[in-house]
Amino acid sequence: MQRRALELLACPSCRGAFRTGLRCEGCGREYAAPEGIPELRLDADPRTEAVRAFYADAPFPGYPPRDSHAALRARAGRSELARLLDGSIAGDARIVELGCGTGQMSLFLASADRVVVGADLSRPSLRLAEAARLRFGIDRALFVETDLRAPGLREGTFDVVLANGVLHHTPDPPSSFAAMARLARPGGTVIVGLYNAVARIPHRLRRGLARLSGFRLVPFDSVLRARRNEPARREAWLRDQYRHVEEHRHTVGEVRGWFRDNGVEWLRAVPDTLLGTDPPGSADLFQPAGDDWVVEDALAQISWAGKLAHEGGLFVAVGRMGKD
Repeated sequence: MQRRALELLACPSCRGAFRTGLRCEGCGREYAAPEGIPELRLDADPRTEAVRAFYADAPFPGYPPRDSHAALRARAGRSELARLLDGSIAGDARIVELGCGTGQMSLFLASADRVVVGADLSRPSLRLAEAARLRFGIDRALFVETDLRAPGLREGTFDVVLANGVLHHTPDPPSSFAAMARLARPGGTVIVGLYNAVARIPHRLRRGLARLSGFRLVPFDSVLRARRNEPARREAWLRDQYRHVEEHRHTVGEVRGWFRDNGVEWLRAVPDTLLGTDPPGSADLFQPAGDDWVVEDALAQISWAGKLAHEGGLFVAVGRMGKD
């Protein structure tokens, strides 16, 4: 394993460093890396283990048949968030993606001189990620089996800490955010994507109708329609969005509180909470948005019910770790 990658990992038990291989200098515990994927995960609580088992059955999001690196980049290029991140993150950044799943975002961001660590609970998902990494010939990405309760990652190290669509599937999202924030270096960027409590309402109504039909009929879901000829990816989306064993929803005000409690400066939300503004570009994704007020927050979240329907009500919050 490259020394540069080892410097980003830590013992999940005592937070000690690795210098040669995966033997902790602090407590002496040694970890394995079957199939080239470091196994830096401690036994977890039953709810976390239920989520881990859930993704073991249907890794998410999966890869289409005959995929290629060019196809991956083209697919990511259709995602507003992926384009904004790629245009905003420095070419030599150290990035960690928490809950990377099958690793598509990690592999997309592993360009230039960036070093990307993709971390996830699910080894079946990570196997797909590692296979894609090898298939695409990407050497600046490392996939690690770990979890936010005791992450096998160095605190205060990463320029960018990303967790998109992950924390709302953990038993205690505020504690998961605190663990996530500790991984960022002073002045580093923290990015979290979460289901919004208001914008998720249309999806919950759609999910209720789907349950009445035993999930044989899922109305108004464009992703399922697009994947009708890809059974495995269609099933992964159906399970993740409609049958998940752990799901939470959050307001903008709640997430602002998480940022404040963990010394993270709030920069902006995507979509913006300021009414009548243009979408952020890559030049300003990591810059503070203008001041808003609680009424704007509320009205913006109501408007997201339409804007974010295709994402199931997922919004993104961006912040900067304090330097003190």
